[in-house]
This record gives sequence, C-alpha cells and structure tokens, in this order.
Amino acid sequence: MRKTLFKKYLSITSLIIIISFLILSLVMLIFVSGYWKTEKRNLLRKNAENVARIASASVITVNKGKYVVDATRMQAFIMAFSDNIDADIFITQPDGETILAAYGSGGNVDGTKRIDAGIMKKAMNGSYIEQGTMDGVYKSQYYIVGVPITVDIKGGTVIGAVFAAYDARSFTSFRLDILKTFLLAAIAAFMVSFCAVWLFSYKLVQPLRNMASAARSFGTGNFSVRVPVTSHDEIGQLAVAFNNMADSLASVENVRRSFIANVSHELKTPMTTIAGFIDGILDGTIPPEKQKHYLGIVSQEVKRLSRLVKTMLDLSRIDNGELRLHTSRFDITNTVLITLLSFEKRIEEKKIEIRGLEDSESLFINGDPDMLHQVVYNLIDNAIKFTNVSGYIEIKIRNESDRTIISIKNSGPGISPEELPLIFDRFYKTDKSRSQDKNGMGLGLYIVKTIIRLHGGNIKASSIQNEYCEFEFWIPKDVAYQSAETDNLVNTDSEPAKKNEG
Repeated sequence: MRKTLFKKYLSITSLIIIISFLILSLVMLIFVSGYWKTEKRNLLRKNAENVARIASASVITVNKGKYVVDATRMQAFIMAFSDNIDADIFITQPDGETILAAYGSGGNVDGTKRIDAGIMKKAMNGSYIEQGTMDGVYKSQYYIVGVPITVDIKGGTVIGAVFAAYDARSFTSFRLDILKTFLLAAIAAFMVSFCAVWLFSYKLVQPLRNMASAARSFGTGNFSVRVPVTSHDEIGQLAVAFNNMADSLASVENVRRSFIANVSHELKTPMTTIAGFIDGILDGTIPPEKQKHYLGIVSQEVKRLSRLVKTMLDLSRIDNGELRLHTSRFDITNTVLITLLSFEKRIEEKKIEIRGLEDSESLFINGDPDMLHQVVYNLIDNAIKFTNVSGYIEIKIRNESDRTIISIKNSGPGISPEELPLIFDRFYKTDKSRSQDKNGMGLGLYIVKTIIRLHGGNIKASSIQNEYCEFEFWIPKDVAYQSAETDNLVNTDSEPAKKNEG
C-alpha cells in the first residue's frame, strides 16, 4: 500500500509527540517521586523529633537509673501526631521494647515484636532512616525514621527512641494518581497537538499535491495549469520555480509546434514543386523546349531546400553550443558587394535602387568571414523581400575607433511597434500569411543575432510603418571568442551588449 507524504509526516510527528510525552511523564514521575519521598521523610523526622522532645520533657520517675515517661500524657500526644500525618509513631526503651504506640497508618504491624538491637543502636545515635520492614516488625514496606529520646541528666542521657513509619503502599497509590492525572493531561494535549499537526501537514503537502496534479497535466500536453503561491517559504519558492518551469515548458511547446508547422510547410512547398515539374518532364506534359526553364525552377527549389537544411543545422549547432568562430582579417565591404551581386536579378526585377555604396572603400575587420557573410546575406535578402517595387535599399559601412558599424535600410511597409521587439525570436515571422515571406521559417534574424553576439557585437532594428525598416549591427575591432549559449543569445538587450554600446 502506497504511503503518502502526508501520512508519513503525520505518523512521524505523532510518534515524536507520543515519545516526548512518555519521556516527560517518566521524568516528571521520577522527579515527583523523589520530591515526595524527601518531603515525607523530612515530615516523619520532624514529627519524630517533636515527639522525642516532648517525651524527654515528660520524664516523671527515676528508679535505679531507669527513666520513665508519663505514659498517659505521651499517648495523647503520639496519637495526635499519628493522626495528623497518617503514620505510625511508637516509643521504645533502649532494649527495643515498645512502651507506647499509635498506628495511624492502619496497624499493619506486630506490636509485640522487640526492635532489633542494631536498629535501636542507629536510632539512639540519631541516624536511622530506611525503607523496609524493620526486621519483621512490619509485614510490608514502610518508610521509617528513628530518633533518640534524650534527657538533660549527667550531660545528656538517651533513654529510648521514637520511631515514625509511613506505609509505602500509600506512596504507590499516590504515584498512580499522579500518573493518571498526567496521562489524562497528556492525552488531551496529544489530541490538540494531533489536530494542529494534521492541519499543518495537510497545508504543507497541499502545494506538493497541486504540483503533482499539474505535472500530470503537463504529461497530457496541457501546460496551462499553474500552482497557487500561498507562502514565501521554501514551498512557496518551489511553487514559483514550478510555475516558471511551466511557463518555459509552455513556451517550448509553442515553439515546437510552430517549428513543426514551419518546417512542414517549408519542406512541403519546394518538394511539391520539384515533384510536379519532374513528373511533368517525365510524362511529357512539359514540352522539350520548356524543360530547361522548368529544370531551372527545380534547381532553385533544390537550393532553397539546401538553405533550409543549412539553417536547421545552424540552429542545432547553436542549441548544442557548437557554433565556433574561425576568425581572420577580411574586407567587409567586398563581402557586401559580392552579396549584392548574388541578388542582382531580384534587385532588377523589383527595380530597387541601391544607395550608400557610391564612395565605399575597402574596410578590413577581424571576424569569421563565412558567418558574417551569412549575416549580410540574410539582412539583404530580408530587405529585398520587403522592399516595395521601385523602392530603395541603403547600405552604410562606418568605421569607428572601437567598432565597425553596418546598417541596411529599405523602403517599404516597415514593422509595427508591437512586432519590433519580437523579430529576433525563434520562428517569429512578421508576415503571418506568408504572402511575402515564403522562403523562411523565422530563423534568419535569430541566427543573425546569434552570430553577431558571438563576435561580441549587437544588432538593433528600427522602423516607421509604411516608410522604412533599418537593421544596424556592429562588430568590435578586437573579436573575443564567446560561447553560443542559447540562454544568453536570445536576449536582445543583454548586459554585455549594453556595456559595449555605451
């Protein structure tokens, strides 16, 4: 049978409370017993000494060196003392013979038995205290105190002894009464403690149960469940961390679904085109004179698939932290010009005017030539894609003391202020309808930013709708190697970038 955390905590806590009560009751019983014994023996000794003092003062006859107390007077006294403390009090002669007695404890005693000489010796020396039967005088255990009777004759003469005895069974009954009282109090306290512990345990494990329920929902694909944060302790911090994890999982799931949808679409479109044209050539639907034209389209679609695969590989390398720089010194101006030439046909088709490079000169920088070529290629490709017909693309390359700045600005619809902070996110596409952005998955700008951040630089975008859109990035003069950790790369305003821009 599965035992829940609630039951475990409640059982252990209850067991600790019970053990604590048992230890406390044992300690209290020992303490009360010791205190009671000490007090009872002191009381017996005090009363025995009082009787001995009165007996010493009541000596009435001296006959041949034998002292006799007034039996009538002393009997009344010892009976009064005996009844007052519920104890036996008896007076003996030096030879152990009992001459007066009052049995306030119930008379469980052999009054005719002579007291042992050893006991008499201790009592007449004032040092007899014991728990026992007085060598058979009592039939059960008694607490007994013996003191001498001394008269002021010849420097002090001991004429006998006074014994005070209390039945030990009364003490046992007293201890049972104390134990019963304590147990009743302990049971009442345990019930209150159990209720308090039950309530506390229930509230303690409730957030964990909520987390378990939410985790089961996550397992079914529902990432909308969140755990209420009801405290600021470790459980509350765990709930906050759990909710943050849920937000991350929901975000990852959305990205995954978007990724699958984008990849499926991007793979399906060129493959459908390629299959259709090849089938048309094979079955004779496309005449021989037009086959070269359609094979050119097939070639373009194959290249498109190649670019898609390369983008996916780049994304995988970024996620795995395997994207590394291979720096060298190269001419960034030449990279821009070569990239523009590769788009010559598309530029002419849209009658786009290229500005800003009329007086350009060679500008050498330190960086990874292939990666920065990919950056320039993606930005120019993006600019051509969204530039209006007969519009312009303006490219500026500036050299400053600590960095090289490149900006690519194009006329056209621009980007809305709401979308501008999101354009560097994975799989984000401003053209949701794909009417213009047919060849991308929303990874281009993410990879661009990743590469620039690897170089220690940064990129930003600005736009005015229906006027222009501009991307500006900078590369430091001294490129230091950085690890392509995704958590640091997706943040468009990280601290290192702010520091360099300052």
